[in-house]
Amino acid sequence: MKKLLSLLCAMCVLFSASAADKVYTVTSPDGHLSATVTAGSSLSYTVALDGKQLLAPSAIALHLTDGSVLGQGCKVAKRTQKQVSETIAAPFYFRSTIADNYNLLKLDFKGGYSVEFRAYNDGVAYRLATAKKADYTVKSECAEFNFAADHKCWVAYANLTGTKRDPYFTSFENIYNHIPLSEVSDIKLAMTPAVVDVDGVKVCIAESDVEHYPGMFIHNTDKSSSLKGHFAPAAKDIKLGGHNKLQDLVAARHDYLAVCSGTRTFPWRAVIVAKNDAELAQTDMVYRLASPSRVADASWVKPGKVAWEWWNHWGLSGVDFEAGVNTATYKAYIDFAADFGVEYVILDEGWATKYKNDLFDIVPQIDMKHIVDYAASKGVGIILWAGYKAFDVDMERVCQHYSAMGVKGFKIDFLDRDDVDMNDFHYRAAKCCAEYKLMVDFHGCPKPTGLNRTYPNVVNFEAVHGLEQMKWRKENTDQMAYDVTMPYIRMVAGPIDYTQGAMRNAARKNYRPVNNEPMSQGTRCHQLAAYSVFFSPLSMLCDSPTAYRKEAECAAFIASIPTVWEQSVVLDGKIGEWVVTARRAGNTWYVGGMTNWDKRTVELDLSKILGEGTWSVELFRDGANSHRIASDYVRQTLTLDQNKSLTINMAPGGGFMMRISK
Repeated sequence: MKKLLSLLCAMCVLFSASAADKVYTVTSPDGHLSATVTAGSSLSYTVALDGKQLLAPSAIALHLTDGSVLGQGCKVAKRTQKQVSETIAAPFYFRSTIADNYNLLKLDFKGGYSVEFRAYNDGVAYRLATAKKADYTVKSECAEFNFAADHKCWVAYANLTGTKRDPYFTSFENIYNHIPLSEVSDIKLAMTPAVVDVDGVKVCIAESDVEHYPGMFIHNTDKSSSLKGHFAPAAKDIKLGGHNKLQDLVAARHDYLAVCSGTRTFPWRAVIVAKNDAELAQTDMVYRLASPSRVADASWVKPGKVAWEWWNHWGLSGVDFEAGVNTATYKAYIDFAADFGVEYVILDEGWATKYKNDLFDIVPQIDMKHIVDYAASKGVGIILWAGYKAFDVDMERVCQHYSAMGVKGFKIDFLDRDDVDMNDFHYRAAKCCAEYKLMVDFHGCPKPTGLNRTYPNVVNFEAVHGLEQMKWRKENTDQMAYDVTMPYIRMVAGPIDYTQGAMRNAARKNYRPVNNEPMSQGTRCHQLAAYSVFFSPLSMLCDSPTAYRKEAECAAFIASIPTVWEQSVVLDGKIGEWVVTARRAGNTWYVGGMTNWDKRTVELDLSKILGEGTWSVELFRDGANSHRIASDYVRQTLTLDQNKSLTINMAPGGGFMMRISK
């Protein structure tokens, strides 16, 4: 089927220049970016920046099970073009308002379908839509991203085996490969977003608004300079299994992607264009394209920081009880949260009886109501971990019961696929939780595609090679390179649940995986910088209360950092090497920088963000010996007046973090 689809896509492009074809162009508001759409024997498009082609002719088509193809034999019945200039409110995002300015081209075709293109200053996006009387079934989709040369790209594979288990079963966590397009695998599937370097211009392939449809992987089927979309077929036979028997494992799949209603829109396929790496790391294209909020009043959504026990393995010491999944342990975490102004404590896996998939069957060591009430008395909220299956089988009752108890949200884990059924679950869970005023953190899940705009109570998504990997990854794992690659690629899709904040830090030669007493790679200041560089509305403090009380200066600073922002600016950086991100809440700026395993000196021009007057800076930077003792750091205060420039040295695997106030 894979080869057949590739052949059909190739035929679409091959015959796209026939005499009957019609050509249409839509240009960005600033006039630099354009999409040229060819409709006739087939449907295809190109993307150009200042007249230079970035994307070669690329086919668009939906193949239906009745044999018809949307995107072939296109007869244009109507063309619509218009300019749109709006402002989107984004209350729980990395900027509070988003300018939504684009030029639109919509082609309505005979046969009850259409394609809409939007040209923004920072990219081009398209989506198909249908207006049919009867339902239909999508067998396959042709989504091509063809390039004229064998450019280098950044892709992360989906950890697929394709042998003993369902080939689409994945946790969506992997490091990036920097390789030529021709070397992208034809067997393993790569996750989106992915980035292609076209002579210095970064082209990011992404998607948005994936509702009642599978998510998009990409692969290279013929060792060419072309990437093609690939989609998980709908599940046919599901069996309970996986981690602690709490996952739905797909034993067989249908030969189609989704059964669709006659009138609907399909996901946006986005080609984001950045003239430099910093532009790419601050795009909000995916959020812009997503469906508007379906929550009438989301004022009850309260992002914040979370004290978390799983990463540090319930790592309390100096207490008169055995730490673990028990009431006394969680009260100690609550006490820490209250003392340091941390808004939430999470109860991760273990509070519900193992193997039962029943969130009402609580282990005897846990007095849930007492924990929730105790936390409330201290001004701290409780968030509960839930396996996907256990949450799904009794969703309404679970939400109703725990909301009434005073629980503030759920961390829903082990979804591990993004076919149409699992993406439907995302929407059902988001809607049900919103009805009971519960926040959601999706873990073990696909990357976000704008659901956090449609349901703003969905505040986090994992789909990231986060700090938990340091509990078991081998010594040669290069997490430092990942940390300065991911913000330019995965974070384009939306927020991440990276779970930063380690107080046990390791230089490159000192790192080793230790499950019960884990450490981070890189310096202490690299960990602090993560609270600015990484965007997580529910931002974890992954280490133990014992560790944070011993390192109270760092812990207090972390606890004071906001998690949603009014303004964000990526000041400088390069994919895979370093990144410096500034974020503003109120009148205060937080600026964080990270480097890979190369030591680095950065020259910061803070006049890009700071106005006139005198500014006070609280700076955490790498200590003189942090290259071998990674926990070594220096805290200092500075004053900036007319000269808004700073020079900062970062150690190998290092970083810095600062708070700047007037």
